[in-house]
Amino acid sequence: MSLNEVKAVIFDMDGVLIDSEPVWQRAQLEVFPKYGVPITYEDTLKTTGMRVDLLIEHWYLRYPWADYDNAKVCQQIVSTVIDFIHRDGKPMVGVMDALKFCQQQEFKIGLATSSPMILVDAVLDTLNIRHYFEAIESAETLPYGKPHPEVYLNCAKALGIEPSRCLAIEDSFNGLIAARAASMQTVAIPAEDQQQQSRWVVAHHQLCNLTELSSFI
Repeated sequence: MSLNEVKAVIFDMDGVLIDSEPVWQRAQLEVFPKYGVPITYEDTLKTTGMRVDLLIEHWYLRYPWADYDNAKVCQQIVSTVIDFIHRDGKPMVGVMDALKFCQQQEFKIGLATSSPMILVDAVLDTLNIRHYFEAIESAETLPYGKPHPEVYLNCAKALGIEPSRCLAIEDSFNGLIAARAASMQTVAIPAEDQQQQSRWVVAHHQLCNLTELSSFI
């Protein structure tokens, strides 16, 4: 499929719309060691894009701890991220222009994220961008989060656009796998310190930031 057949643009949230990935990483590095999990910064990069409850389960299976309470650990991590968003949340470079461009081009605009809705609401309201989105889908209550494609398929369905005519914008490897599995065109916008990694070849296209979107589609 060529890009001129694209009818919808679906954005990931963390790391695409808002610079929240570093605080997700800090929250994990702060919380998991309390439960005896020897997590490193490199570990947080490998799990970027995973739904938080599945992330917690991932580490519990590798380093089991007593009195396992997924919801409790989830609340600790998510609360840290929400506090950051309310206090310091700012859009990623080019977000506002990209959303306006998509709207002007009459693309359907969707959001597909692994984050819980309480976090989605915090981001959309803090950045004042909710009105751009015709479909907002979270994997929070789905059987699986990214890299499973269901959240992307649900978003395409809500937009009324075939998945093959959707362009997904992602910053994470897990997210790209999800979008590719949903048969979507994909754009990777990795964090600056990760842009040279070979794994991004899984994406159809790679950009430095969203300021490049208008000259791309």
